[in-house]
Amino acid sequence: MELKSKNNIKNVTLSNGNSVGVLLEGTIGELVEAKFAEGVVLLVVGNYGVLRLDLGEDEIKRTSDQKQMEVRKE
Repeated sequence: MELKSKNNIKNVTLSNGNSVGVLLEGTIGELVEAKFAEGVVLLVVGNYGVLRLDLGEDEIKRTSDQKQMEVRKE
């Protein structure tokens, strides 16, 4: 996540204990654009920052198709 100001950060937790989790909370503001870069990175652009996810179009489609199949089975 890339933010224009540290004022948009709500919480950052980097554990140095037994837990390996990392938490980053903040706001990217109002949605400006959501698109895929090179088909493998989802970019969610807001007026306060950008969220980049290593998540391809094919993964989203595959998950959506699986959920539709599960609903039909029920």
